Amino acid sequence: MRALLLGCLLFLGACATTPVARPDPSGDSLDAVARDYVALILEIGEREPGYVDAYYGPPEWAEAARANPRDVPALIQGAASLTERLNAISVAGAEPTVAQRKAYLLAHVSAAAARLRMIGGERMSFADEAEALFGVRPELRPLSDFDPILAEIDRLVPGVGELATRVAAFRGGFQIPTDRLQAVFDASIAECRARTIRHIDLPANERFTLAFVTDKPWSGYNYYLGGAASRIEINTDQPIFTDRAIDLGCHEAYPGHHVYNALLEQTFVVERGWVEMSVYPLYSPMSFVAEGSANYGIDLAFPGDEAARFERDVLLPLAGLTGAPVQQKAQLNALVRRLARAEYTIADDYLAGRIDRAEATRLLSRYMLTTPERAAQRVRFIDTYRSYIINYGLGRDVVQAWIERQGTDRWQAMETLLSSQILPVDLL
Repeated sequence: MRALLLGCLLFLGACATTPVARPDPSGDSLDAVARDYVALILEIGEREPGYVDAYYGPPEWAEAARANPRDVPALIQGAASLTERLNAISVAGAEPTVAQRKAYLLAHVSAAAARLRMIGGERMSFADEAEALFGVRPELRPLSDFDPILAEIDRLVPGVGELATRVAAFRGGFQIPTDRLQAVFDASIAECRARTIRHIDLPANERFTLAFVTDKPWSGYNYYLGGAASRIEINTDQPIFTDRAIDLGCHEAYPGHHVYNALLEQTFVVERGWVEMSVYPLYSPMSFVAEGSANYGIDLAFPGDEAARFERDVLLPLAGLTGAPVQQKAQLNALVRRLARAEYTIADDYLAGRIDRAEATRLLSRYMLTTPERAAQRVRFIDTYRSYIINYGLGRDVVQAWIERQGTDRWQAMETLLSSQILPVDLL
C-alpha cells in the first residue's frame, strides 16, 4: 500500500495535481531552481569523486557536468545564487508539500555549499561539520561515560584477556564460511524483502544484484541505479557473522536503502517530475534520513527476538554452524549498540589531530569491541567519510523516536518517511 497520510504531518503524499509555489517577480520557480540544483550537485561530483551517490536523471545533464564543470569558487557562488533565488520564491498559501520542497532545497543547497568549502580547504570541527552537512549536531560525550557499558559486557562475556579479544572470540562462533556467504545472504535478503512487502508496496520492476567485493572502507554499499534497481556490494575483507547478514540485508536492501531510493524515485521523479530527487548527494541531510531509517529498519523488520530466531533456525544451518548461543549474542549486540556514540568522540579527536591513527585504532577496538584489524578498517572509513558516521547511530535513534511518535502503525510511518522530503530537523 502507498502510505496513508498521517494527519498531523505537513508532508503530504502525491496529489491529483502538483501544487505550485508563487514565483518571484523575475518569473523564477522551484522547478527552475531544482534543475539548476541538479546541475550544481553533478558538477560538485566532478570535483569530488563519490560525492554523487546516485543519479538517474537525464543522461545529457550528467554529460554536460562532465564536459564543463565549474571550478570550486564558481560552484560556491552558484550555491549562493540558488539560496538567494529560493528565498525570493514565496510559498505563502501554497500546499504544505510545496513549502517542504522549498525547505528541502534550501537545506541541501546549504549542505552543498559547506561541502564545497571543505573541498576548497576549509576545516571544521567534527560537530560543526556534521551539522553543516547533515543538519544535526552530535553530542560528544567523554569516553568514560561508556565504561559502565563495557563493565556490563565484561560480565556477559567472562574469561581472561582483553574484553575486545574475548568478544571477538565469542563472535567467531558465528562466522560465515566463505563458501556459504551466497546462500546465507540470499536467504537473509529474501526474508528482509518478504517482511517488507507485507507492509509497503514497491514498484513492480524493483530489483537488485548482489556482489561480494574486497578492499573497501565499508562493510556494505547500495549503489542505486534508477528504474527501481540497485547494485548491492558486500565487503569480505573482514569476517562476516550470521547476524550481520540480517543487518546488511535490511540496511542495504529491505526496508533500507533500496526501498528508500525506489520510493523517492516513484513518488517524486516519476509521479511529480521533481527533478531534485533524481540526484543523491552523499554529504547531505538526505543521508541522515537514509542511514537512520536503514538501521532502524532492521528492528522494524525483525522486532523482539525474531532476528535471533531466524538466525538460529535458518542462517546458522545454512552457514553450517550449530550450537552457537544466539540469545547471549543478542544481549551482547544490544549492549554494543549503546557504545555507538563513543566513536564520535574518538573520530573528533582523531580528525582534529589530538590522537594519531594508532591510538584511534586502539580506542575503537576497545569501545567498539572489535579486533585491531576491523578497528583499522573503521579508521579508514573515518578517513574517507569523516563526520558521516553520525548518520548511523544518532540517525537510527532519531528516526526511531520520530516513528514511534506517529502512532501504532510503525510500518505506515516508515513508508511515509521513506517517500517524503522530511528533513532531519523535522524529525527532532
